[in-house]
Amino acid sequence: MEVADIFTRDRSGETIELDDLEYPRLFTVIKKAIRTTAKLNNLVTDDKEEINAVFSELIGKKVDDTFFIIPPFYSDFGENISIGKNVFVNHACTFMDRGGITLEDNVLIGPKVNLITTNHPINPAERRATVSQPITIKKGAWIGVGATILPGVTIGENSIVAAGAVVSKDVPDDTIVGGIPARNFMPEI
Repeated sequence: MEVADIFTRDRSGETIELDDLEYPRLFTVIKKAIRTTAKLNNLVTDDKEEINAVFSELIGKKVDDTFFIIPPFYSDFGENISIGKNVFVNHACTFMDRGGITLEDNVLIGPKVNLITTNHPINPAERRATVSQPITIKKGAWIGVGATILPGVTIGENSIVAAGAVVSKDVPDDTIVGGIPARNFMPEI
């Protein structure tokens, strides 16, 4: 039986040890992300096309012309980010994307949002390893300033994550969540 490569194993949620024989391949992409995010964050321009070109270099595919990001932006991998149309990402966001991050069409990401797909095992003997799970932000969702979305979470269509929330569980469509941990929060209108 052939063993899957480290990228497939990482994206599928397998525990990845630092001494894995293929880890240098993973680390090569991490080093590219460090260089490319530094390039993005040091651009001396407000030209959207130039910013999007460097972001496209980071993720390894061209973003739609409707994509708008305000640097600085931080990523530990980059190549597992997928961006739809009419997506806005405000400044100082961190996307740890080894598990995969998908932003569908019309998604709004507030300043200082953290999308974290990688975690460490609970067992102290394994804690130097990592485990990754995908994050999906569905069409029309809005993630408020300073919110953190944890590994394996899907935010439903048109849902809102309130500022500062920590989301550890899936959010259904058309729902507002807030708090730590995030819970259904429908304010009185």
